Amino acid sequence: MTPPQPTGASANRLWLAALQATAAVAREPGLTLPRHIEARALEAGGSPAILSETETLSYGALAADMRRMARFAVAQGWRKGDVIGLHMRNCPAYLALWLGLARIGIVTALLNPQLPATGLAHGLRVAGARAMIADGALSDEIRLDVPLLRHDADFRAALSSYSDAPLDQAEVPDVALTDPALLIFTSGTTGLPKAARLSHHRILTWSLWFAGLTEAGPADRLYDPLPLCHSVGGVVAPGAMLVSGGAVALREKFSVSSFWDDVARFDCTIIQYIGELCRYLVQAPHHRLERAHRLRLACGNGLSGAVWEAFATRFALPRILEFYAATEGNVSLYNVEGKPGALGRIPGFLAHSFPLALVRHDPATGEPARGADGFCQRCAVNEPGEALGLVNAARGAAGAFEGYTDAEATSRKLLRHVFAEGDVWFRTGDLMRADAQGFHYFVDRIGDTFRWHGENVATTEVAGVVGAVAGVVDCAVYGVLVPGHEGRAGMAALVTSPGFALAALSAALDAHLPLYARPLFLRMSPALPITQTFKQQKGALMAQGFDPHLVSEPLWFRAPGAASFMPIDADGHDDIISGRVRL
Repeated sequence: MTPPQPTGASANRLWLAALQATAAVAREPGLTLPRHIEARALEAGGSPAILSETETLSYGALAADMRRMARFAVAQGWRKGDVIGLHMRNCPAYLALWLGLARIGIVTALLNPQLPATGLAHGLRVAGARAMIADGALSDEIRLDVPLLRHDADFRAALSSYSDAPLDQAEVPDVALTDPALLIFTSGTTGLPKAARLSHHRILTWSLWFAGLTEAGPADRLYDPLPLCHSVGGVVAPGAMLVSGGAVALREKFSVSSFWDDVARFDCTIIQYIGELCRYLVQAPHHRLERAHRLRLACGNGLSGAVWEAFATRFALPRILEFYAATEGNVSLYNVEGKPGALGRIPGFLAHSFPLALVRHDPATGEPARGADGFCQRCAVNEPGEALGLVNAARGAAGAFEGYTDAEATSRKLLRHVFAEGDVWFRTGDLMRADAQGFHYFVDRIGDTFRWHGENVATTEVAGVVGAVAGVVDCAVYGVLVPGHEGRAGMAALVTSPGFALAALSAALDAHLPLYARPLFLRMSPALPITQTFKQQKGALMAQGFDPHLVSEPLWFRAPGAASFMPIDADGHDDIISGRVRL
């Protein structure tokens, strides 16, 4: 069974701890995360701040590296407001570099190290980068339009030649909390990635908020195998530790086989997760160290209800803190009570600080539905709708939408005249439902939900049924166009093990899903395309559909009312698209 989670007074205590932690932002308006780290270095400079397989940086060493980086940047002619690209794998220097740049007001664009040349060029262009720092993973064949600095032995030697003494007032421009510190890119699951702005205020508030909710302290060590180029792995996880005096343990890339070895090696008390990471661990063979740890908390987002209990009980995790947020968004939820499957809720005494609304969604237009008065319609209890967050300057950073470097993309995320003339709300693009207790649950991503036979199909609901079938290792559910038919027919791409049986899948679909929601098509794949943060990339799958001329992997079709799936060949495909087979 899932271990007991905080309730009542103990849950409120955690909320209050987060509120008290973030109150420091208002008390000290000139405080930024880099300055916070420098203060920690003065208090406990010898304490570990960043750990990895190859090195350990104490708070004193981290602050020294930050100051060297700041002086190096000035020597390059970089100034406050300039954007510098960072294209590196996870390592302690990654954090030291961007924190040093942020100390003097330079903005760092965190570029995914897995980007191909075209994606890298796009990222540098939309960020408006003046130069880029990259490690040895970047191919020498890639040609860029900006100066490239290799983070190699020569670079490190150049850094070491600069003083690590405290920066004097003349060396540091005025850096306000409202100034940008980072550009973090959306995952690009649909369209090209956008560069989202993160201010110093947002970064410090996140760090302090999660330090409060996790009750982090100097004795804590957090294991972070997530990409540092994204907000959870690169800001939330290390930030919460660095403002609390704890340490963050980095791994270059997530590894199922090494996960529990790392947790034990670094003597971690907290792990940072993304939902798919948890599923991979649950599906993995037994590891001798999977319960030999002193973990007190797992913190992250995207943990499904189907995996939650198995994850908590198998690995003896005393507490899970699930949350919902987006890099650029102003909507956040926290499952402080640890209710399995829920994104979280907003307690009544914080409702004014986190205005959130669920509005009815029209899948035909992809827009919120509006009533006869022209305004959006709030959802009833357990009715799915799009989550919106009120954009209101009076709410400070919590109500802000700092937007993208692309003004048009920024505008598309805002919805106006929602409940009153002139009001402005941020569109999350996520469908949720809320129960009578106020707990919110993820339903689907707008664009993933599709319509078939006049009914809305939530891909997450279908994936939950398919994923529970024995032998299904991974699955992606999506809608595909069929000539002569309105909407999209259901299709699932599956990665299976030897224990999988099509008959078992058919039986599960019949038992748990209405006819319109059952996938008509299957694709058997050795692996599914995902982003670096384990988000499925369905665009190519949807474009290829069930056409054997485009798909070399096995395809299957189950006609409505048929008992089982049958292979699709070229003739079968022609029969379907010509209408000779009734759907």
